[in-house]
Amino acid sequence: MHAVDLIRKKRDGEELSAEEIRYLANGAAHGSIPKEQLAAWLMAAFLRGLSLAEVDALTTAMRFSGETFDPSPLGKFAVDKHSTGGVGDKTSLLVAPIAAAAGLVVPMISGRALGHTGGTLDKLESIPGYRTQLSLSEMEQVLAKAGASIVGQTQALVPADRVLYALRDCTSTVESPFLICASIMSKKLAAGLNGLVLDVKTGSGAFLHNKTDALFLAALMVETGERAGTRTAALLTNMDQPLGRFAGNWVEVWESLEVMEGNRHPLSEDLRELSLILAGWMIYLGGLVPSAEEGRHRAEEVLRSGAALQAFTSMVQAHGGDMAALAHPEQFHQPKARKDFLADRSGYLAYMDCTAVGWAVQRLGAGRERAGEPVAPHAGMEMHAKLGSQVKAGEPILTMFLNDPARFAEPEVLLRKAIVIADVPGEHPPLVQEIITAENRKKFLQAPKRP
Repeated sequence: MHAVDLIRKKRDGEELSAEEIRYLANGAAHGSIPKEQLAAWLMAAFLRGLSLAEVDALTTAMRFSGETFDPSPLGKFAVDKHSTGGVGDKTSLLVAPIAAAAGLVVPMISGRALGHTGGTLDKLESIPGYRTQLSLSEMEQVLAKAGASIVGQTQALVPADRVLYALRDCTSTVESPFLICASIMSKKLAAGLNGLVLDVKTGSGAFLHNKTDALFLAALMVETGERAGTRTAALLTNMDQPLGRFAGNWVEVWESLEVMEGNRHPLSEDLRELSLILAGWMIYLGGLVPSAEEGRHRAEEVLRSGAALQAFTSMVQAHGGDMAALAHPEQFHQPKARKDFLADRSGYLAYMDCTAVGWAVQRLGAGRERAGEPVAPHAGMEMHAKLGSQVKAGEPILTMFLNDPARFAEPEVLLRKAIVIADVPGEHPPLVQEIITAENRKKFLQAPKRP
């Protein structure tokens, strides 16, 4: 078997066998296939697309290219949630402890901020001492104690994806739904999950702005999960504005703590509701309730009882986090500079380019443009209005936080272009726009045509 033959085969629109795809994945993991040949195959796959069988084969090959986690000794249904990325999206910090407190086990392998989207690991690392790099045996110990463990990908976990992901980033082949699906699902399935809930974003702040593209990706991931024997559901959710009240790192931990403590802020209600819906699906897939609606009710009971907060603090403590920071989150928030972003006219907050808002958060220091760049734990922003809110000229729409006052200028320029105030509020889509399950996934599995 030769890589150049597989490149030619995919270039010409032919379907590769599972054995051929396994050869490519193993070559990526072990360095036996040169990167220029892997890059050429990725471009061929990007342009020609992959069949469902090829996506399944690539996902499986990458999943088993390194270590895998086996949660079965814990004796509970293993479930996780994955989001395709957004601004202010801290639902992982809520759904993991809710599901754990409901009686499930949540081995959650998360990522870091990149581009305009935030990263769960960076948020948790704003808690002093919190360790995101655990061995699989250490993660199992945390799960036995707390029921949830949110960690980063280890060097030995899905090594083929690490190589191919880096090549996709530098060869402009990131946007392929087939390659996105295989990348996401290989990492999730390597955790030995029994169930998986996917939060696929659409709208101005989503990676996939087009709803048709987002629906196809969601259905593709549900199909791949079900083929692997993992109960899978996907929710298509709105990302036309930051989720909740804060966007950043520590400020998102703070907001999540407030939700778990029962302090209901009107600007956090969308975050609370989406977290309950997602956790409800996790509880339903875990077989604890007969429907997702009843799962949402169970999730709310767990949240109101304080059990989710207890599970979260237990997880943080097991990961080495400083509990003093959690005890007084508002006092721990110590940015060196703050500045209000003021409305330039009166009217209604009618539109937001949420991707640009995400880049503003990144420029404040809370995110990164390239992998490996440091982030500022206390940088970010607090929203004072949501889409549809009435605002007055000269009043703050949001407050920015950062460590270097000289860095305010660029975020302000981005925000001024991104935020539209109009005479009428405008129409805004619902928080959850579609639900894709094993039963209806075939309806959305027609790949969108390229222009």
